[in-house]
Amino acid sequence: MKNKNSEASEVVILECCWIVEFRSKTDVSIVLKFQSGEPDLYLEAASKPDCQSWVVALGEANSEGLQNKIQQLRRLIMEIREERSSDEARQFLPSSQVDSLGEPQFTSIQRIANEPKLEFSLACKDLVAATRDRKLNTFIQVSVVHPAEHILTRYSSTEIVEGTRDPLFLTGVTFPPEYPIYEETKIKLAVYDVKDKSQDTVRTSVLPDHKEPRADVGRSFLGCTTFRVGDLVKSKEQQLTLTLRTSDGGRTVGTIEVNLVKMGELEGGETDHITTDAQDQKCALVRECTASEGISGKDNLPSLNAVLKNPINKLYRFPTSDNKWMRIREQMAETTLSFHVPKELINLHIKEDMRRNQELKDLGELAPHWDNMRKSVIAHCDQMLSMYQDTLAELGKHTGSSFKSSCSKGEKTLEFIPINLHLQRMHVHSPRLKDALYDVITVGAPAAHFQGFKNGGLRKLLSKFEAERRNTGYQCIYYSPENTAKAKEVLSNINHLQPLISSHADLLLNSASQRSPDSLKNSLKMLSEKTELFVHAFKDQLVRSALLALYTARPGCVLKKPAVPRNNAEEEGDLQHQGHPSQIKRQDSIPHHSEYDEEEWDRVWANVGKSLNCVIAMVDRLLEKDISNVKEGENDPSAADCKVLHAGGDWYEQLYPLVITLKDCMGEVVTRAKQSMAFVLLQELACGLPQCLMLTLRRDIVFSQALAGLVCGFIIKLHTSLHDQGFLQQLHTVGLLVQYEGLLSTYSEEAGMLEDMAVGISDLQKVMFKVIEAKSEDFLPIITGRREHYIIEVQLPAKMFELLPQEIKEGKLIRMYPVLFNVGINEQQTLAERFGDTSLQENINQENLELLKEYYKLFTEKMPRDCLPHFQEQNDLKGLLENLHQNIQAKKRKNVEIMWLAATICRKLNGVRFTCCKSAKDRTSMSVTLEQCSILRDEHQLHKDFFIRALDCMRREGCRIENVLKNVKCRKYAFNMIQLMAFPKYYRPPEGTYGKADT
Repeated sequence: MKNKNSEASEVVILECCWIVEFRSKTDVSIVLKFQSGEPDLYLEAASKPDCQSWVVALGEANSEGLQNKIQQLRRLIMEIREERSSDEARQFLPSSQVDSLGEPQFTSIQRIANEPKLEFSLACKDLVAATRDRKLNTFIQVSVVHPAEHILTRYSSTEIVEGTRDPLFLTGVTFPPEYPIYEETKIKLAVYDVKDKSQDTVRTSVLPDHKEPRADVGRSFLGCTTFRVGDLVKSKEQQLTLTLRTSDGGRTVGTIEVNLVKMGELEGGETDHITTDAQDQKCALVRECTASEGISGKDNLPSLNAVLKNPINKLYRFPTSDNKWMRIREQMAETTLSFHVPKELINLHIKEDMRRNQELKDLGELAPHWDNMRKSVIAHCDQMLSMYQDTLAELGKHTGSSFKSSCSKGEKTLEFIPINLHLQRMHVHSPRLKDALYDVITVGAPAAHFQGFKNGGLRKLLSKFEAERRNTGYQCIYYSPENTAKAKEVLSNINHLQPLISSHADLLLNSASQRSPDSLKNSLKMLSEKTELFVHAFKDQLVRSALLALYTARPGCVLKKPAVPRNNAEEEGDLQHQGHPSQIKRQDSIPHHSEYDEEEWDRVWANVGKSLNCVIAMVDRLLEKDISNVKEGENDPSAADCKVLHAGGDWYEQLYPLVITLKDCMGEVVTRAKQSMAFVLLQELACGLPQCLMLTLRRDIVFSQALAGLVCGFIIKLHTSLHDQGFLQQLHTVGLLVQYEGLLSTYSEEAGMLEDMAVGISDLQKVMFKVIEAKSEDFLPIITGRREHYIIEVQLPAKMFELLPQEIKEGKLIRMYPVLFNVGINEQQTLAERFGDTSLQENINQENLELLKEYYKLFTEKMPRDCLPHFQEQNDLKGLLENLHQNIQAKKRKNVEIMWLAATICRKLNGVRFTCCKSAKDRTSMSVTLEQCSILRDEHQLHKDFFIRALDCMRREGCRIENVLKNVKCRKYAFNMIQLMAFPKYYRPPEGTYGKADT
């Protein structure tokens, strides 16, 4: 203290004191009172404002106030330095990379392989509101401070709990295995009070430049606290009770409880491992659950990690009807197959088209009309081939994320890639039930978005094209789609069998030169089997009629016998003379200098079989002589040795000319058959240029998207069911049911998408799977085949491969049974139902119901009785199928019961579930979250009062809102209020999670 214009006269230490301010408007005095008992200090200011400023200055001058100020400034600095928002929190460095940066080593958290590093649940108590009568609507924002970086990163949030000061949050916090979290890592928990959920912009949008939004927009800050991960992990009861304080660290506003969560651990501390009951194992009809090895086994990791990438995990706890807690881990992962499968497929298309173009060039000399047609077809085909090659080259340049966002669905270079393909998984741990997995593959409807839907989709375009092609007989010869497919099959068989037969023939000669009877028998057996398949491939009237058609297309021809059109179904491809005979007989200007013998093909074709019989007869004679020589050798060894030396040369010399004759006969058959089948393909292409090639391209695009999803679904299903012997038997005995749930409307462009999708899914019937043992660390599937028939080879590590039945290990092909059920639910479907046409949806559902019934019939017929479900479950399935039939027939508007029934039947039949809408983002999210909560209610006793709250949790804070963020960089479902009025009740998102968004 000092007098004006003088030295300091007294020093006052402002510790352990408090200020008494006189409340009078005119009083400008304050009194300092000391805890030590020293005399009070009376101070007087010049004015009331000066007095108030002194009160503030003196209050902050003590060391406690300064410490609070320092802490507050530190928090503000960390908030300002917050450089990553919650969406970027997923793009972290793997732990190994963090360790390699030269930073101090931190203490890792012990965990089970492939399990999250850390999971915990949250609850608050005795929260203090700003006003006494305010009902709090609170949520917790979770942030992470890495011990080396000292940067605060927003990580996740809980749901909003309304109207209580003691909120118990159902949404937990989970850190995936790759996240760099250590015992030294700090977690900050900030509690907010939401004033208006519709204005809750903090949690429903991406913040520009990663800045904190204004505190007064939609929410207000209550308090925060921080804890070390090591303190939670090492705590005796694995629980922390922390005090919530205001931002200046002064006032207490409540407490927060943090509970460590371990999936599979019961209340009593015991671990409930995921097991499968022996009786259930016999039954192929069980809900989708797996053995413990199927969920966390180390053997699965390499092959699964090759397929699944960038997982996002969410944790929930929900009460059951008997007031116990169930724990749910929700997972979403993208897949490398989104790009791998299309690239493999395009590569196959290129090879197939190059072979076809060469076969067209090898047709030989043609009359001018047909030769010009061939030149035109080859020119168009070369253009399409170049386009496929360019697309493959562009995809080869792609790096980064392994999924295609909904915003990219119209990009030409990505048109073969499925839209937003993800695995959506729910892992449920119930107190008294076995743990279970429920998987759904979510993907945008397979459709050619870049090509557009102005003229409809594949279903309409193919039908229209086929009708038009029938009326082009004056230009070319009409062959039915069945005969065209048969021609492609014959060509494929030729390309596959000819080198095999040639190889086995060489092995036969090699065995003869070595004079090895056993080897000779085996080689002959293989040669006979392949040759018989070869001969059988040409046992079709199509080859004969195509040869005749090709003959008439040569520069000069005359028929020895007039060609008579046949009505036989097998001979639909014969020349249609009645319509345009002058075109078929060729132009009069061409000289008729040769004759065609229709019986010549029969002779050429039969020569292959005769040549094979000669080889078989010769081998039999040689083996008989060998046996007789052995017997003679027992009596006269020296004479037998001479005969053996002579016979060794005789075997090769006697077989060689017969084998060469067989090869020559086969070569002549191959030449003629290839040319005739290539001529059939020439007609198919010539009749519809360029529409034919454009439709092929569109179909390839749609099929590529559908196949990528199917391969992903099959691999995931196989991995999670390796210990279910009933399912594995069902797989090779009956095949796999693949059920698609469509949410597209039948109005405007979405009707065209649905038409594309229906054809693409139907084409999956051409796909068969084969499981092989991996010979390297590359576990990605191998695709072989052609457009009409593909084989997907799925590779498994040796330990997993040994778990398979012998039939699958021996290479038995596994059939697919795809079915599609569609119910439009948006406002466009309302327009279609009232003013448009819904027949497309009705026809698709009816057709696929018949396919589903056919699969169930095969299942009951082929599966052994001890693997069939007990009587009650059989009746349940029959009842579900009948109920589905009635709902489809009812033609009720937006009848979502159809989708629920179809999904339930699929799960009961061990099928793979797919859910699709235009981009697999908004409507798909509503559907999969509803399905998950319905399963929890029906199968795991979710408390009925918590059904809606659980649904809102998953939609507001679950994996699907993260999916929206991945696609459009915004945490909002692309709905508006008017649209949602047209949605069925349970397909509407919670308030504050939807709005205008670029989709």
